[in-house]
Amino acid sequence: MDVTTTTHERASTSANPAIKQAGKLVNFFDERITASHWLKRNLRKVFPDHWSFLLGEIAMWSLLLVILSGVFLTFWFKPSMAHVTYEGAYVPLRGIVVSEAYASTLELSFEVRGGLLMRQVHHWSTLIFIAAMSVHMLRHFFTGSFRKPRELNWLVGLSLLVLGITNGFLGYSLPDDQLSGTGLRIVEGGMLAIPVVGTYLSYFIFGGEYPGEDIISRFYALHILLVPGLILALFALHLILLWYQKHTHWAGPGKTDKNVVGYPFFPVYMAKAGGFMFIAWGFIFLMAAAIQINPVWFWGPYDPASVSAGTQPDWYIGFLDGALRIMPAWKIDIFGSELTLSVIIPAVVLPGLIVTALALYPWIERKFTGDTREHHVLDRPRNVPVRTGLGVGFIVFYVLLWIAGGNDFFATVLHLPVNWVSRFLQISIILGPPLAFWITKRICLGLQRRDRDKVLHGDESGIVIVSPDGEFTERHVSLTQAHAYTLTAHERPTPLDPGPSTDAHGIPNPRYKANRRRARISRFYFGDVIEKPTEAEIRAAHDGEHHEIEQ
Repeated sequence: MDVTTTTHERASTSANPAIKQAGKLVNFFDERITASHWLKRNLRKVFPDHWSFLLGEIAMWSLLLVILSGVFLTFWFKPSMAHVTYEGAYVPLRGIVVSEAYASTLELSFEVRGGLLMRQVHHWSTLIFIAAMSVHMLRHFFTGSFRKPRELNWLVGLSLLVLGITNGFLGYSLPDDQLSGTGLRIVEGGMLAIPVVGTYLSYFIFGGEYPGEDIISRFYALHILLVPGLILALFALHLILLWYQKHTHWAGPGKTDKNVVGYPFFPVYMAKAGGFMFIAWGFIFLMAAAIQINPVWFWGPYDPASVSAGTQPDWYIGFLDGALRIMPAWKIDIFGSELTLSVIIPAVVLPGLIVTALALYPWIERKFTGDTREHHVLDRPRNVPVRTGLGVGFIVFYVLLWIAGGNDFFATVLHLPVNWVSRFLQISIILGPPLAFWITKRICLGLQRRDRDKVLHGDESGIVIVSPDGEFTERHVSLTQAHAYTLTAHERPTPLDPGPSTDAHGIPNPRYKANRRRARISRFYFGDVIEKPTEAEIRAAHDGEHHEIEQ
């Protein structure tokens, strides 16, 4: 006879009153929404274990800390540009007319208990969130996890990164200090450079002539309501897609595109994730307590007639500042109106091209490689040298622009004219990314050859053998089966074949030119890859080594 006990019946037999009440509560929900079936199915969901997957967790926990610290700051911050005379705790600014936003920021920094710490926690956690998101996106790019079926999640992640940068800049502008005001002035200049609608857009956002009276209150509403709401919605969608599509994993024994090898979500993954959350938060609090950031009392209140020197924006905006600094002074006249290319290209066109290229890349690669299959096993970056080279070229391009954002700083440190530094960076922007692509591709091909040699001949053992005729050779140790499988688990796609230009009856193929272009790009992607050793080559190499050892 089968005896079945419910959660409520098991809990009712316990002598602990708390367990009894918990059992009643669980049974109440289980009888109405059958939660136990959903929990049983999902709590045992498998997640792979690899350090690179922690990058997304760093972004998640830092985002949570951004929200919690931001809630604390909203209790004291006053988003108003109304003028008041400062009479607070910071003596050097007493008696100076400032905005309420700036005065409340000083109050938070010097008079609210824990206010300065929470300001710095908020700022540092924002920087780490954007940095973790950026590196997380790079990990997805280099390993090919953006491929089918994860194209939508790639777009969601890119949107999260763009929204994070946008909201970071909005928050950076709220204190109404000289540094943030200078950044707003640069943004306003970029708006004015947009043809036709630029002046209207600036007038609408600032509520009149720059700097207007409404920009802080409008940015505040966007910073705490609209953009965070979009970020949370997209983050929830990101987790839902991740949960539904299952996690990717690195190649290895037993790992295929049809399974996931790892640990269950509960209790293993939840315990590890919870511990990692406290590690991430502890690191951020340590930085906030020990490293000063954005001391607005040094810059003073914003004065449109003054420009701060020797300062740079937060790192995620630095590349745009650098693009503006090294862009040549180009302009053209169109129907009597001047189009300032030196502003519109770096401030509007460049970020638009970067975001568009990143958003479309999964479809671009699928179009040119002809790969339409689902992928759940990650690529090792060395096995896709062209994609890896493109990624490194983009990183070099970004870093050079980021360095250009501090061209005056480097000129001062190196005791060089700032024009020399700018000219060097202009040349480097053109030559650096292609050179980085070529070097990276050659390195990847070299690593592929080394992996092939390892599979054929094994690892170097450090044991040197001397033959009777005085020849020195090093003995190799055969790889384990698991290691050899990992090195050879990747695929070797063949370049596309454009096919004949005409059919059997001599009728021209209307798509032959397009197919030939795709074939050229496909050869560009896959034409130089190193073929994996065949079973016959492995057997022949091992037989030869055994023969040499016996001799």
